[in-house]
Amino acid sequence: MFMRFLTVPVLFLGLMLGILPELTAATPDFRLLLAPQTLRSEEATLVWDKPEGAGPGFAYEVLRDGQPCGETLKTHFTVRGLAPERSHVFQVRVQSEARTGVSVTRLASNPLDLRTLSPEPIVSVLDYGAVGDGTTLNTRALQAAIDACPRGGVVRMPAGVFLSGALFLKSDMTLEIGAGAVLKGSVNPSDYAPFIRNRFEGWEMETYASLLNAGTLDAAGPATVRNLSIRGAGRISGGGKKLSDAVRAEFPGVKGLRSRGRLILLMNAENVEVAGLTLEETPCWTLHYIYSKNVSLHGLSIRSDVLNGDGIDPDSSENSLIFDCTFDTGDDCIAIKSGKNPEGNVVNRPTDGVRVFDCRFDRGHGISIGSEMSGGVRGVRVEDCVAGELINGLQIKGTPERGGFVEDVTVRDCSLRQITVYTKLSYNNDGAAAPAQPVFRNFRFENIDLTQAAPKKPVIIVNGFDAEGHRTARVRFDSIHLPAGAKVKFDRVEDVTFARVTTADGVAPAYEITRSERVQR
Repeated sequence: MFMRFLTVPVLFLGLMLGILPELTAATPDFRLLLAPQTLRSEEATLVWDKPEGAGPGFAYEVLRDGQPCGETLKTHFTVRGLAPERSHVFQVRVQSEARTGVSVTRLASNPLDLRTLSPEPIVSVLDYGAVGDGTTLNTRALQAAIDACPRGGVVRMPAGVFLSGALFLKSDMTLEIGAGAVLKGSVNPSDYAPFIRNRFEGWEMETYASLLNAGTLDAAGPATVRNLSIRGAGRISGGGKKLSDAVRAEFPGVKGLRSRGRLILLMNAENVEVAGLTLEETPCWTLHYIYSKNVSLHGLSIRSDVLNGDGIDPDSSENSLIFDCTFDTGDDCIAIKSGKNPEGNVVNRPTDGVRVFDCRFDRGHGISIGSEMSGGVRGVRVEDCVAGELINGLQIKGTPERGGFVEDVTVRDCSLRQITVYTKLSYNNDGAAAPAQPVFRNFRFENIDLTQAAPKKPVIIVNGFDAEGHRTARVRFDSIHLPAGAKVKFDRVEDVTFARVTTADGVAPAYEITRSERVQR
């Protein structure tokens, strides 16, 4: 069904017209949770699932012990100013109907019982000889402060520029980079030696260490680092292009590309928070975590210009929250991965449960799932995000050789420029083929504003694989808002449904559908 597009911001159209479902006390899945590793002596970060039918613009009230302590239009809230070692009950409820324009019963989440931690002991890097003059190499002093940090303690870096090589964090600690502080990565590859085992572009391999490292790699094993926070109002600024070029000069060809470390590398980590920081000048991917679980990434500003300068790379990991972040990157802003054929098929550790919400993507290649997805990806939600002119928009990508699967992906209440599902790529495809082609299925796109997309190229592209039974299947588009002259292209898909499509000029988009079955529009 096609409806003429109105000159009202489309993400709020349903609210203003009152056409969204009424929320009631019986609305399910209004879960309130503590974001992993965010409980401290004086604060806690709460996140909640948006109730079904609650589009952008709904206001929420946060309650502490039955009394209001804040309100927000987001689905996250950090409660500050708490006292140590105190128990509280938190709850979130939908705010008054006057704010939303829709009749709403005061729907409440589940109550959440929390007890704040004891005061964290502080370790100053200055006490271990660190000098923030931008020229002194502080690797030994900073590592000594980390090694001396007691359980539950905070290694604090004050204002200044602290030059360093590779640092290795441990369990039960916080690295706090304060306002005006910069942890600056050396541009000398020898400061990241010796090589360590990790995973890059889908394969386990030896590379230089990263600026910040935590855990040791074990595809079959449990966590090797737990309860770790990297936070503050400062910056982590790596060796950037100079370091990248130096490694590539040392090892010409693909070995040089794959020998670079990251800005932050987490391996077999459980209960991790990275928050509040500016992450910049990475020599390769910015924040990469492998075989990890319960990860909170929030309040980050991520900037890169280097080759392979991804922003965040969840890799064969479970239960990730990425929220309130901004991206300006030279490659994928987010790239959700799970290994590459054939090794990824054998390791067989999927990435399961990634929620991306309240993020802004100003520049980059895409908000991506793949292309290394041989271990499988499931349970991805992208909500309340705004993307600029990304090269490939929101994309799901693989190759016929990958194997594995991508399933159960929901994207809703977002402003995007393009949606793409690619099944053939011209890069990073040097592994032996999996025994079967990938399976892409169960994708839901709801209340998506694509009106700023350039109509010269297809706004929506969905492809499937050519093997029997491997078409991209069960895809639903609901409340999709397109520019005038929009093109939509499908090849090798089945069971695709469109509902409530609008265009800027009221003219139906041009559909190109080939080798497909049961496409309803």
